[in-house]
Amino acid sequence: MTQPKPHPLTTPRAAALAGVLFGLLFGTALILIRTALPEGAEEGAQWLDAGSQRMKVSAILMPFAGIAFLWFIGVVRENFGRAEDKFFSSVFIGAGLTFLAMVFTASAIGAGLVATSREVVDTAAHAEVATFGQMVLIALTKTYALRMGAVFMISLATMWLKTGVMPRWLVIVTYILALGILLATDISMWITLAFPAWVLVVSVLLLMRAGVIDLDRDD
Repeated sequence: MTQPKPHPLTTPRAAALAGVLFGLLFGTALILIRTALPEGAEEGAQWLDAGSQRMKVSAILMPFAGIAFLWFIGVVRENFGRAEDKFFSSVFIGAGLTFLAMVFTASAIGAGLVATSREVVDTAAHAEVATFGQMVLIALTKTYALRMGAVFMISLATMWLKTGVMPRWLVIVTYILALGILLATDISMWITLAFPAWVLVVSVLLLMRAGVIDLDRDD
């Protein structure tokens, strides 16, 4: 008995909405983290009392943002098709997954510190741990994770430039934003909002492109 011929999998057009979802969720989480740990604020455990609720909400949003980001990576890769470059694709995927791992780690650190702040035995020791956790959280998100995000953007822009999959203006904007994130995140963490905003724009363009393709097929 002959087995039925398998049907090739196709990427759902609505999958590009994952990038929109990531941009909104991750941008919101970054704002919550930044307001819980404002620039220039005194280091110590006092931020746990002032920003505990915001850190909790951020920790809840991050896993869903991460899932949406994985879908976004898949949608972007699918648009290259046979034109995908293995070298830049490896850098692009590696940077994206490293970025995601660091973001999850930072979010877990924040959630852990907030959870342990309810049962404090040694206030002085807890303040030192809170300060350490605060510095690790900021370093992971601002110094390491977002710079991996910039590498993600640069490698993707290079593939777009080589293949012509996306418009040239988007390639130029991507390079400029990525360089800004690489060089200026230590100046102000608000610059990091450029990354989720960029993902949001790319996702909207992919949705518009999918709509045009469907209209052409209908004709």
